[in-house]
Parts: sequence; C-alpha cells; structure tokens
Amino acid sequence: MKGPAISTSTPDRASVGRRRFLTYLLAAPTLTVAARLAAPTAPAVAATVPDAEPVPPPAAGTLPGLPGVPDVVDLGDALILAGLPTAHLLVLEVTAAGRVVLHLPRAEVGQGLTTAVAMLVAEELDAGLDDVDVPLSDARPDLLFNQLTGGSNSVRSLYDPVRAVAAAARARLVTAAAARWNLPAGSLRTEGSAVLAPDGRRAGFGSLAEAAAAVTVPAVPATPKTAEQHRLVGTPTGRIDARDIVTGRARYAGDLAVPGAVPTVVARPPTINGGVQAFDASAARGMPGVLDVLPLPGGGGVAVLAETFDQALKARDALQVSWRPGPLADLSDAGIRSRLRAANPPFLVPPLLTLHVDAEFDFAFVSHAPMEVLTAVADVRPDRAELWFSSQSPIVAQQTVAAALGLPQDAVTVHVVRGGGSFGRRLFFDAALEAAQISQAARRPVKLMWTRNDDMRHGRMRPAGHHRIRATHALGQVLTYEHRVATVRTDFRHGLGEALTAAGFAVRAGGLSLSQGFFLLTEKNPYRLGVTTQLLAEVPLDVPTGSWRSVYSGTVRVADEIMVDEIARTLGQDPVAFRRARLGSASARAVLDTVAAEGRWGRPMPAGHAQGVGFHEEHRSCAAYLVEIDATDPAQPRVTRAVIAADVGRAVNPRGLEAQLTGALIDGISVILQAGNHIDRGAVREGSYADFRYARQRHSPPSVEVHLMPPSGPPGGAGELGVPAASAAVANAYARATGRSPRSFPINF
Repeated sequence: MKGPAISTSTPDRASVGRRRFLTYLLAAPTLTVAARLAAPTAPAVAATVPDAEPVPPPAAGTLPGLPGVPDVVDLGDALILAGLPTAHLLVLEVTAAGRVVLHLPRAEVGQGLTTAVAMLVAEELDAGLDDVDVPLSDARPDLLFNQLTGGSNSVRSLYDPVRAVAAAARARLVTAAAARWNLPAGSLRTEGSAVLAPDGRRAGFGSLAEAAAAVTVPAVPATPKTAEQHRLVGTPTGRIDARDIVTGRARYAGDLAVPGAVPTVVARPPTINGGVQAFDASAARGMPGVLDVLPLPGGGGVAVLAETFDQALKARDALQVSWRPGPLADLSDAGIRSRLRAANPPFLVPPLLTLHVDAEFDFAFVSHAPMEVLTAVADVRPDRAELWFSSQSPIVAQQTVAAALGLPQDAVTVHVVRGGGSFGRRLFFDAALEAAQISQAARRPVKLMWTRNDDMRHGRMRPAGHHRIRATHALGQVLTYEHRVATVRTDFRHGLGEALTAAGFAVRAGGLSLSQGFFLLTEKNPYRLGVTTQLLAEVPLDVPTGSWRSVYSGTVRVADEIMVDEIARTLGQDPVAFRRARLGSASARAVLDTVAAEGRWGRPMPAGHAQGVGFHEEHRSCAAYLVEIDATDPAQPRVTRAVIAADVGRAVNPRGLEAQLTGALIDGISVILQAGNHIDRGAVREGSYADFRYARQRHSPPSVEVHLMPPSGPPGGAGELGVPAASAAVANAYARATGRSPRSFPINF
C-alpha cells in the first residue's frame, strides 16, 4: 500500500461469533479490509475440529479399535491453530477502477487455488468473477506461520477468513451507498459488482471505494452468507487463469525479464552431495557469450553466467572439474534397503499360536518432477536483495537467504511467482538460495535455471521406505494390526516444525521428532481392525528428501490397503464388503458404496483383467477409487477405467476438485507401476522424463468418472487426498489380474 494510512479497529456487533474487522482508511481512493478472527477459547484444539459424525457401533465380526490422533486433531487443524493469530492480516482491496483484489498469502502451483479463492470473494461480495484478481503476496514475515502452502490445508484455512474479509467489504460498500442516496442501508442489495437501490439506482463498487474506505462501523451486518445462499460456490467453474496459461500470458520465473539478470546454470557433481576438488574454466571462459565462471559457496558446484542459456549450458559442459565423491558413493539400492529393513522394530504380537497374515513392502525414492523446472531470479546488492521464484514457504526462504547473504531479513524481498507444478517440491527453495549466493559473488543479477537433470539427480525426492505389517485373526475377526514403517529421513526444514510448535505441539519434547509428530497427525488406519499400532523409524542418510504429495500416506496407506485385500481374501470375504463392515463413518461407507455401484464392482472380467479398490481418509475428507486394469502383459499393464468418489465436506469449485482427483490417479498409476529413482553408488540413475517413467497419455485410462458427494460441512482438504487411494486401487487391481500380490514399488522398476 502506498501513501500514509490511518487504521482503526472496531468491533462489529452484528457479525457472527467473536469476529471483528480491521479497516484501513487510505489516502488513495481504495477500500482495503482485513478480517480479524479472534482466537478460540480453550480447549483450542477442540474449537478447530469440525463436528464429528456419531460413531456407530462395530459391525458384526469386527472388534473396535482406539481412535487415532487424526480423529481428534490432524495436521490441518494444527496448521490452522498456528495461523489463527495472523489470520486477520488477509487483505482485500476494492479499487477505484472497480477491481476486487485479494492478496493471497499462498502459492499457486497449478492446483487452482486462486480460482477457488476468487470464487469465495465473488460470492460474498456479489461481484463478477471476472472482476476479481488474486495476486500472490510477497513473503510477509508478519504472517508468522500463515504463508505456508501444504498439507492440503489452503482452502481449509482460508475459507472463513476470505469470506469474512469479503463480507466486511460488502457491508462497507452498502453503507457508503446508503449514505450517498440517503436510504436505509438494509433496503439495498449487491449484485454484479454494484450496490442496487429499490428504485433502480446502481453504484459500481469502484465508484464507492473511496467513501467505503471512510466507513468505520457499517450499517448492515458484515456476516458471511450461509451455504444455502451460495450461488457461485459449489458450481463447477473454469480456472480464472486458464486463458493466460494456454496463451502464454501467465508468467513463470523463467519468463521474467528482470533488468540485467543474466542466464546462469551450474555444473554439478555426479554423486549426491559431492563437491568440487578443483576445476579448470579456461576453455569455458573463452567461449562466446560467457560472462563469468565461479564456484558455488560450499563447493557444491561451478556456476556459469552467459548471455543466453544455450551459451551457458555449452560452457558448463566445457568445464574440466575434478569431483569429490558424495557421502553415499559406496551405497546403492540394495544397501539402502538393508538399512531400512534393519531399522524396523519387531512386532509386539508373536506369530506363535495365532493365525496371522504377514507382509513386507518396499517403496523406491520418487522425484517430484514438476513440469516447470526450478528457476529463480536474484538481484543482490551490498545492502539489499530481491528475488523472484515460486515458493510454498516464502518466509523461511526469506530468512534463510538473508542469513546466507549476511543481510537483515527486512532487507530481502521475496516475490512469489506462480509455479508450473510442485507436489511438495517448492516447499524448498534450493534454486533461490543458490541464485542469491551467485548474484552476490558475481555482483550482478542472475536468472538461475536448474535443468531437469539437475533436479532429478540433485533435487528433493520422496524417501525410500520399508514396511512390515502383521494382522492376527481368529473366528473371522481381526484381533490386532501392527504396521512398522522405516523410511529415509524426511526433511521438514521448511517452517512446518515452527508452525506445529506454535500450535502447541512440542514435537521435539520427550524424544518425539518433527517427523514423528507429522506422522502422528496424519497417519491412521480407517478400519476397525482390533488393537492397531503404527510406528515410524527413520534412517538418517545424506540424501535430499522432501514432502512428496501425500507424504507418509502415499506409502503407509497403500501398504494398508493391499493388506486389507489380503486379509479379506484369507478370511474368504469380498474386499469391498470387508472394508464396508469396518469403516467407522457413514460418509466413508457412502463414498465406498458409490464407487462400488458406479464401477459395477465384481462384474465379470476377461483373463488378465481385474478391478481393484482403494480407500483413504485424511484432511477431514475421504476418497475411494475403483480401477480396472489390463495386465495380460504384466510388464506393460494399463489402467483402462477409473471410478472415483470423494466427500470433502463442501467443494468450493467441483471442477477443480475433479482435476485434483484425476491428477492423483495419474500419480498412483505412475509410482505403483513404473516411476521411481534408482540409487547407484551414491548417484541417482534417472535424469529426465525419458527414464523417470512418469505416466504418459498412453498410460492414462480412456474412461474416468468422478462422483462428488453432496456438501456435508465446511471444506476439507483435497490436494493430496486421492494419491493413497488411487495408488492402492492400482496395486490391488494388478494383484487380482496377475494372481501375484506386489511387494516392491514401482512394480516394473
């Protein structure tokens, strides 16, 4: 905001609960409103958890289990609690030109978040969707823990604050119009980005912005609409940025033309976390267009700056570098797998004198592989720095870059740019930190690009993991279910730990690591399987890891769902009926029933063809997938059909939700059947989409149906919801089609 501002904070007695509004009166003719949500009263956790369904008694043939931690408070609840103190700092503007601008403190990485938020704003203001802009906010340290994009939490955490701030703006615009026309404010209504009087007079929001900015106490309630009043929210809507994306108008970091920023690439070691022993740049320096060659701080590579990326890449290849091997140079997949197997603790229940089903599963490392390669622009001066890149954790990025450059945090500006995919990759900011350090050393602005090969072989990966599961049973009942998980340690140094601590979860107390805290807040088995335990053990290997879409659930729940199929088969029961009898909520059973009915579960299939089902519940949402697979050639299986059902409480944009659930299906097909990373003597073998075999068009099913359950409450999370269920359905379909239950993923590695 430019110019001086006078701020007042006054209670709005007509609003719901303890909601207040903070209005800024600007020198410019612009109305800016921020919604202030008071912190809940104790107990804080209970105040954030939506009303739960009554838990029905156990079905016949099942034994009840204890509720899991996520049944009481999950990761999303914790993140919402951490963000409450600054939720009121969400800012909306109505400009004199009639634009409604919501400054979004989250990242848009292709998930359609800006469209969902624009719909919420347009709904509450009765504005045209085309009149709403949702730019991404720069890093705002005043938000503390409220600028982290992850955990399927953005719509959950923004739903009330966005609606509140838009309702506050609407109340002030109506009050300004009432004063202009000398009419009772209650007689006016809003429609089409304007205030309308009973006699037909109309005032556009832009014409009222300056007067509305002077309103301190609105004359009408600043109350968000009820769900019954929604006309736009819940309606399938195309993305507001779709035309810009397909026409090339949308600007990504690689598209930015920052004055003086020169193309830059880095020569990197052949092994993970290797380094430079010595290098000869004489040939590279003499090549056309080369502007500079310099080592990275820390010795992890050699940067080449040139007039074009083509010149920089050719000069990089001309470098003569002697590399120091990385710490895992003597380790390959087999050795990593052995360490993981050794890390898992034993089962509590011995197999002696009990009927039991045992299984072990291995999951490979997996790249995030977003379509847009990592790119960052940095302009570092002696007293300040400015960066442009796509970031899911811009505050932590700002803090880290400032420390690395030796600058105060407020001297570093981070502009958040839209990203072409992420899946958790942009929680980390490796490229931005390198770009800042190179710019500082070169004393000029740079545009650094991590090539596809750079990110595949030196970027973040989903950790490899080993799972051991034992289920005991007697007389058709499952008595105990034990799941032991060992993974390479997941790196959570992107602000999550601080957020959980701020929410009251002392995850490091009593030896409980951040990873253990995350695991407890996310992982639960949704079925009644008697006494159920889940334990996580981590192996600290010097490998760059990160939160891949659905984090632990992407392997934990897949292993669970495969085991559920195998237990049902052992007990002579149908897999869908077995699940249904043990699910604890009516909404979960309805989702499962929907895919079974719409997918015609159990219909006759030719030899080598089969159906498979997977179910997952997380983020206060649940989803079920039924897939059909053609595995007549087990080495070249193809999913031919998918039926998906989901209950996310209230879907703000059903079309966007359908896209998320379909994308999760493609992820499941990829990582279950064919896509993963090999480690060969400390190096990642895969270097591009050519050998990291993510699903292509020919691997995707010709028929996909998505069924969304009717709204049942506030929005749950959806971005990561589908991956575990989709992955499990593919694995179970493959097992039924081939008669071989897979134990290592991807199956065709």
